Amino acid sequence: MSEPTLGASPGLALSEDQRDALQEVANMAMGQAATRLSKLLGTFIELSVPRVMVVDVKQASETLRTMTGITDTVTAVRQGFRSDIKGEAIVLCRSSSVTQLCTLVDDPYTKSSYEAASQTELVFDVATVLMGACVSCILDSLGRAPIFSPPGMLGVDMALEDVFHPASIAWKTALLLEVNFALEDHSFRAHLVMLMAEDSFLHLNEALDTLLSSL
Repeated sequence: MSEPTLGASPGLALSEDQRDALQEVANMAMGQAATRLSKLLGTFIELSVPRVMVVDVKQASETLRTMTGITDTVTAVRQGFRSDIKGEAIVLCRSSSVTQLCTLVDDPYTKSSYEAASQTELVFDVATVLMGACVSCILDSLGRAPIFSPPGMLGVDMALEDVFHPASIAWKTALLLEVNFALEDHSFRAHLVMLMAEDSFLHLNEALDTLLSSL
């Protein structure tokens, strides 16, 4: 059964086969990213099943809150990507769980006794690994070679509403893809969210159809 389309134009949609194909591509991408993250952190990484839906950008924060169960503040990193399929990747983690992440790794992050700057640096590095591996693999599977903008720290101790504020996102409607990565003991969880722009939908549909016809 397809996920609902929330507040979106009827033309901005995926068929069930297209959605399944995108989820499978995302699964492979997340596996590659988890392998890289496991090497960085020295621990096993558990993955969720990717979730895909079309959303009105005004509803993005509430949709993510329902998906993730996040009610407190987050630390967030963002990176834009573009080809004929363009959008943004955002990695979120609960601000309260960052210290647990820092206990896993050695220098240079722990030299400062978990000072805020060191914690932020580690979250930024984790997010960069996730975004780079996931987006590259997904778009490569769709026959695209993305150009990335430099990653940037959106903020620390942010509300979800501030991360996905409509004024900071250039589109009214977006394809939302969410997956989360957890440490083996679940003391830390990171959520990777991809928002694909509404004017990319035609190209995304064509790329998914091409992929399906090759199977």
